[in-house]
Amino acid sequence: MPYIHIVTNASIPDNTEEMLKTQLGRAIEILPGKNENWLMLNFTGDAHLWFAGSDAPAALAEVSLYGGTRYDAYDDLTSRITEILESTLDVQPDRIYVKYAETEFWGWNGSNF
Repeated sequence: MPYIHIVTNASIPDNTEEMLKTQLGRAIEILPGKNENWLMLNFTGDAHLWFAGSDAPAALAEVSLYGGTRYDAYDDLTSRITEILESTLDVQPDRIYVKYAETEFWGWNGSNF
């Protein structure tokens, strides 16, 4: 039950959104037991986002998931998300934050896991 929200001040054209969807769908498999079948994505482009006092291209990737995983898996996913955002949105790695949130309660289909 992962959820990834990408917020950026860059524009996200439809074809780029499709590429992000595909690449993040593959990337989520870095986390043991997670896959695209349960992945929900949300893209917010053209946001009023400032980082380090500048409105140069920047991005925040918020990754929420049911349960947790190993530190090295998070490290690997951060690296992959950074590569994806740099290649698709031309956001430099030093202007990307990746935030993780683990939860023990996650609802779906009218009940909780």
